[in-house]
Amino acid sequence: MAGRWMDFGKYGANGAPGGEALGIAMEGMVQGIASPVDSERGLAARLNYLTRSDAGYEAMDRAGVHVSPRTLMAWLAEERTPNKANLARLDAAYWDLRRRNVAADLKHRLNNDGRGTRVEINPVNQRGVEQKYRRDLAPRSINVRGVWDRAVDAWMDDDQDELDAVWDEVLDLVGSDYDGYSFVSSIGWSA
Repeated sequence: MAGRWMDFGKYGANGAPGGEALGIAMEGMVQGIASPVDSERGLAARLNYLTRSDAGYEAMDRAGVHVSPRTLMAWLAEERTPNKANLARLDAAYWDLRRRNVAADLKHRLNNDGRGTRVEINPVNQRGVEQKYRRDLAPRSINVRGVWDRAVDAWMDDDQDELDAVWDEVLDLVGSDYDGYSFVSSIGWSA
């Protein structure tokens, strides 16, 4: 990601490296329970979600929720409330499972049976840049295919180097002004 953005931000442009923006866009797809874990509703919803599948029990195990079946049943029946540490672990397990479920769904939807997904790339914000230093960049819309499994796996593994490598492949699709989109203000798609 060299080129004309070598000193990115020197003149006041702001944005994020494309690979990072790709990860941010995927993270934005993870939606969940709005109620906090320490509320009655939030705890009940998390416990219900986590105890519906083997994957939920695995997520609790990864998060360090190690309680007896009797204790778990008391939590589910709202007879007892987890301590603060277990509340934090339950919340972590919930969001871990949400990310994993979203990742599986994202791979399917973004690959779209090999057809890929139309991605809108919004260039860096240049409002704070003097006119003589501004670059002529417009939002771009391109069809991206063949990289989504790698991108989702890199996002799940928090592998920024791999997200950058995927973004470099996406930039090849942009055409001659690919360098202008190595940093962006946002990325979006309809999936």
